[in-house]
Amino acid sequence: MKRIILLRHGQSVWNLENRFTGWTDVELTAQGRDEAADAGRLMHDAGLLPDIAFTSYLRRAIHTLQLSLASMERDWIPVIKDWHLNERHYGALQGLDKADTARRYGDEQVYRWRRSFDVTPPPITADDPRYPGFDPRYSALAQDELPLSESLQDTIARVRCCWEELIVPAMQSHDTALVAAHGNSLRGLAMMMQHLTATEIVSVEILTGRPWVFEVNDRMQVINQYHL
Repeated sequence: MKRIILLRHGQSVWNLENRFTGWTDVELTAQGRDEAADAGRLMHDAGLLPDIAFTSYLRRAIHTLQLSLASMERDWIPVIKDWHLNERHYGALQGLDKADTARRYGDEQVYRWRRSFDVTPPPITADDPRYPGFDPRYSALAQDELPLSESLQDTIARVRCCWEELIVPAMQSHDTALVAAHGNSLRGLAMMMQHLTATEIVSVEILTGRPWVFEVNDRMQVINQYHL
């Protein structure tokens, strides 16, 4: 039996400020750092010691991974960073206060942007400072890979690349993988592993700093799943 552990990053500065974050690279709060370290202790106490880890290109996920591994004294394991694990890109909503946005556009519209499977928020333009093409970490990506906005469906489609090309092959030679990423990218992994429908996945909530363990067989079929 092998294990894949999903860990949503701890509270970020913009989580605390109730802003749409997306690909904006914000830091963890003090509470978020504590959540990450506590998650590592939970995994250690449960005897769940990863031998490989995956994370996104965003520091709130990277630092969550580093802090959790430090709590387990597993800093030395190989870590693969993949932009496909980034949070959903919220387009022109990124940086906006969620309550202010609801007052401007209405609760129903904001709910559709946030919680629908295939509804895309208003896009940014390629000359917007928030456009990923201005960020050197994405310089190797083709223009059609750089999002202007994404639905949950779009996010899950790119997360599938990481799952099929990196995570599944790695599990052939590793027993326990830790994936420290974001609410929507982790929902994508959960959807694939559990074979959830579009209707089912939109109601899935992933708590910050709470390890979600999937036990899988050699064919990567889930045989058990639980939260620590």
